[in-house]
Amino acid sequence: MKTRIMMVLALAAVIAGCSRQPEGDSADKVFNEAVAELQKAKTPEERFYALNAAEATALDAGNIDAARAYAAEHAALLPKFAKNWNYGNAVQDINQTLGRIAIREKNFEEAGAFLIKSAQGGGSPQLDSFGPNFQLAKELLQAGQPAPVLQYFELCGKFWKMDRGSLAHWTQVVKDGRIPDFNDHYTRGYDKK
Repeated sequence: MKTRIMMVLALAAVIAGCSRQPEGDSADKVFNEAVAELQKAKTPEERFYALNAAEATALDAGNIDAARAYAAEHAALLPKFAKNWNYGNAVQDINQTLGRIAIREKNFEEAGAFLIKSAQGGGSPQLDSFGPNFQLAKELLQAGQPAPVLQYFELCGKFWKMDRGSLAHWTQVVKDGRIPDFNDHYTRGYDKK
């Protein structure tokens, strides 16, 4: 029963994900809520689910050290949950978080590598239907790094079959030297504003 509840909560967070990232006080509030949920986790599996939000919201709140630590903890749990429905989400979130940290540190090559890794965890119920996160892709394009973004689009096409032509359109936009409007595919739903 607990697993079902955690799955429903995670899915609800993803469905709510068609909104922008929180800023300022709102980002701090959302981060504090994610930390509170993480502290409630009693089992490694519950922690595995709660870390998705903790790592992403830590970064949005400007707490790079916490984001890095949560991503490292999440990565350490990956082998134990390789067959879990949330595995693809975890791979996505870990690498998106680490890539966005690399952007802030001006390490664009490393950020591009993390972007590509974020699409290599396969799909998940959420990734297959609602699609992956494109915040790191946008940040790389803003930094003048289109090559890893184009590779990311290609990898995402292997699991995101419900993109309604978005990946092909965005690929052309990037090849034309522009930055796509990612239709609010910036977050995975961790902001609750």
